[in-house]
Amino acid sequence: MTKTIITVLGKDTVGIIARVCTYLADNKVNILDITQTITGGYFNMMMVTDASACEKKLADLSDELTALGEEMGLSIRCMQEDIFSAMHRI
Repeated sequence: MTKTIITVLGKDTVGIIARVCTYLADNKVNILDITQTITGGYFNMMMVTDASACEKKLADLSDELTALGEEMGLSIRCMQEDIFSAMHRI
């Protein structure tokens, strides 16, 4: 399993979850866990996904998600779970 962490941050608008999840489904990325909150009009979502069936390299997936985020006025980041965990270890 290739676990990845995807974060989405930005001003809340209609369709954020739909567009991000549609992109992931189109690329055979399975969502294992998802959490989202809206605070003061700002949207925050974190997903744990399995990208093992995705035919793209993780770098390409990450670049395309970043581009999707820019198109939507959001910050979307994607990284391997082990890298995410190492970055947030105390």
